[in-house]
Amino acid sequence: MAVKKIVEIGHRVLKLENKPITDFKSPSLRRLLRDLNDTMESVDLIGIAAPQIGNNSQVFLTHPRKTNARKLAKSDILRFYINPKIIYTSKETSLIYEGCGCVPKSTIFGPVVRPKEIEVEAYDAGGNKFRLRCDGLLARVIQHEYDHLQGIEFLERVTDNRKIISWNFYKKDIRNSKEQKEASLITKVEYKQIPTT
Repeated sequence: MAVKKIVEIGHRVLKLENKPITDFKSPSLRRLLRDLNDTMESVDLIGIAAPQIGNNSQVFLTHPRKTNARKLAKSDILRFYINPKIIYTSKETSLIYEGCGCVPKSTIFGPVVRPKEIEVEAYDAGGNKFRLRCDGLLARVIQHEYDHLQGIEFLERVTDNRKIISWNFYKKDIRNSKEQKEASLITKVEYKQIPTT
């Protein structure tokens, strides 16, 4: 197990350029994927991007599931995204309160409006190209982690800074609210592998 320390918001590594992976069979990529997964699970996150552990590569993971901060009606499997590109975003949006592992102990949450449905194209851990169209919290966490690869923190996306709240208020007023649950519900997960020539 290789749990890494998560970089805190404000660290320069979060704003550096993140480089694409060129060797899908390299030991360093295997190690990075393992470190990201171990760290995400250990810190109880539903997604994590390489810059968050100080590695400026175009890689992130998602695993929407029940955690201390999220109560989900439907979970999703662990997914790996290498050299991702979001190729579609819906005009319809949703508002979800987001947090981030880069905020010490995930103590701050804020309302973020993002497209409700997206499609992402990426490579998986085996170097296979795929497309994934989804909604709900899966679409949300993909966009959040994709932002990390563009050097954007979720606090830059908050719609109203007056509504930023602490963990205690999030837990009490937002986490189990009807609005948060409805916006987080995953109803679409369409995955397909793309043949490479």
